[in-house]
Amino acid sequence: MKIASLMLASLACFFGAGITSAAPPKVEFFKSDMVLPSPPPFSEAVRVDNMLYLSGTIGLEPGTRKLVSGGMPEEAKQVMANIKTTLEKHGYTLHDLVKCTVLLADMSKWGEFNEIYKTYFDGRYPARSAMGVNGLALGAQVEVECIAAGSGKK
Repeated sequence: MKIASLMLASLACFFGAGITSAAPPKVEFFKSDMVLPSPPPFSEAVRVDNMLYLSGTIGLEPGTRKLVSGGMPEEAKQVMANIKTTLEKHGYTLHDLVKCTVLLADMSKWGEFNEIYKTYFDGRYPARSAMGVNGLALGAQVEVECIAAGSGKK
């Protein structure tokens, strides 16, 4: 009987070890008219605790569905400006970025994009991936999605 009780207690400890009393993460979904006109069928950003996940951003003139003119350099500048605007709207900065994914309609423009991208950072760059794609929304030449970590507005 004593052995059976010890075995049951051990099993309870073993199976209960994975159970924690931590609260579930706080999740918030954000939309604004600052960059994207309403209502796109996605959130511009989602915050999970202190992490902010930004949807892919293209070089739209703020509040419109029109790409800026001027090709890759101007689109890249606008993409970064739109990311900065979205981050600041939710209490983050470019310094809070920890990961970016860059999608290019033409990989031969990778160097051109990099020349613009690096001007937005002080040498402390987020982790990053870049890939060529067969097409982007509205015929954009570049799209960037990012993840930020920081305090943000709660």
